[in-house]
Amino acid sequence: MDEVREKKQEIRSEISSFFKSLDSDVLAANTHIIENRLFEFANFLESKIVMLYVNAENEVATDNIIKRAYEYSKIVVLPAFDAAKATMKLMKVDNPDKDLIAGSRGFLEPNPAKCKPVPVDCIDIAIVPGVAMDEKGGRVGSGDGYYDRIIPDLPMTTRKVGLVFEGQLIPQVPMESHDKHVDIIITEKRVIYKI
Repeated sequence: MDEVREKKQEIRSEISSFFKSLDSDVLAANTHIIENRLFEFANFLESKIVMLYVNAENEVATDNIIKRAYEYSKIVVLPAFDAAKATMKLMKVDNPDKDLIAGSRGFLEPNPAKCKPVPVDCIDIAIVPGVAMDEKGGRVGSGDGYYDRIIPDLPMTTRKVGLVFEGQLIPQVPMESHDKHVDIIITEKRVIYKI
């Protein structure tokens, strides 16, 4: 078990170096390509209630994806994290400029005073962050396990989609029993279907 965790830390470190090596113009261009692929993706276009994420370091940026989702008449759901309980609550965000506050992890998240909770079984498509992924849908996250806990609660019909750059794809993610896969991965070069 410790060996797997050590390997994941190595992967996080390698991906951090990959991000630092990227030219900001290349990063922006590739982010835009991934964003456009998502907005051409049939499962995304057909969905009404979309779970997105506010990106952390070493994850595909989502600020523009969140803004564009409103243009496509999506109901945007973002996670609010409870670090003490190691849980996340899904909340409907009507206006990201007014409804987000700095959360316990240091990133923007829904303000519970302004946003309503959304039951997990209402989510049509879940866009899931990852520091690294493999072509089988294995993912390395931040290490807190928030998404590993919520993915099993999503309906079977809810597509779980990971957004990563090609440089974040690794041959094989070391998986532990609690680790959960995504169904589909979108990169700047392709869409990978695990299902």
